[in-house]
Amino acid sequence: MSRLMLGRTLERICKAVLLLCLVHFLIMMILYFDVYSQRFDIFSRFNNGRGANVSRGPHHYYYNYSNGRPNTTFASYLAAADQLSPTAKPEANRTHPTPKPIPPCPEVPPGLVGRLLIEFSSQMTMEKVQKENPNVTEGGKYTPLDCRPKQKVAIIIPFRHRDHHLKYWLHYLHPILRRQKIDYGIYIINQLGEDTFNRAKLLNVGYTEALKDAEYDCFIFSDVDLIPMDDRNLYHCYDQPRHFAIAMDKFGFRLPYAGYFGGVSGLSKKQFLKINGFPNEYWGWGGEDDDIYNRITLNGMKVSRPDVRIGRYRMIKHERDKHNEPNPQRFNKIQNTKNTMRKDGISSLTYRLVSIKKYPLYTNISVEIGKPPPRPIKG
Repeated sequence: MSRLMLGRTLERICKAVLLLCLVHFLIMMILYFDVYSQRFDIFSRFNNGRGANVSRGPHHYYYNYSNGRPNTTFASYLAAADQLSPTAKPEANRTHPTPKPIPPCPEVPPGLVGRLLIEFSSQMTMEKVQKENPNVTEGGKYTPLDCRPKQKVAIIIPFRHRDHHLKYWLHYLHPILRRQKIDYGIYIINQLGEDTFNRAKLLNVGYTEALKDAEYDCFIFSDVDLIPMDDRNLYHCYDQPRHFAIAMDKFGFRLPYAGYFGGVSGLSKKQFLKINGFPNEYWGWGGEDDDIYNRITLNGMKVSRPDVRIGRYRMIKHERDKHNEPNPQRFNKIQNTKNTMRKDGISSLTYRLVSIKKYPLYTNISVEIGKPPPRPIKG
């Protein structure tokens, strides 16, 4: 009997111990999974839970720490954040490099070719010239992108019925001017009607209208039939008024006389105003360039010229234009420049602007400039 009682007591003790072990085991498992779930939740918030808890910027991640579990510490979030890629951290202290300033254009651009082969036998079209010059913008304007030019140049061409010549002029001059790193615009000043041509007055019109279009400080005045044979003949303004076309093929590549200032010339805005621009009363061919030369010298300036080997030009051959016959009064007018230059010039210019049209390679300005006064009756 006593043995039976002892056996039952031992059995109950063993069951109680087993039950206690089972309870202990269950408590340990609960604690283990609770801690594991906390750790898993931390990483899931940083790596997978970016919908509600993460705001994304271009290179930044912003975390909402207020949604964590009650028993999760802020330090545990920082420890996890330190494990992120450096590119995901805020870049508030990073500095961006400033753009490199554009250097001034060199006095002698490195891309110049030198002596050029100029010919007028090949067929030329505006479409071809436009394809050759994709960087020229509307109105015939161009600005170098890799350097900063010192001057802004307006190139002014007196014009009437010379469309064939204009194609060749644009074909050769646009590439030359780009290689010279010139900031320029091209203006064709078209005299409407069939009255007597007036080259110098058209140049005054070009000066006036170009300044309405942009802040130019240099003006190159060029005939449409003259092409430079050397791109080292730089089309910008100098300390003194510049005569570019000093050696034309029609003159045997020599200066015809010391006071010659025709063909292609250049003056700064200050120089142009100092001589009151060009004369308006030279109707027909000849004389106006000599009057301009007189204005320069009478105002204490000197004409500057390139080396004769560089200032060579080829002229497109053509018959003399109708209504541009030699002016029989030119010699008398040249002798009176000193008396007329203050009252005849840019200060007395009158004309009627008819239209301004900007084409891909040039700006066309059509004007009416009036008629010459009646000639005095002889006898």
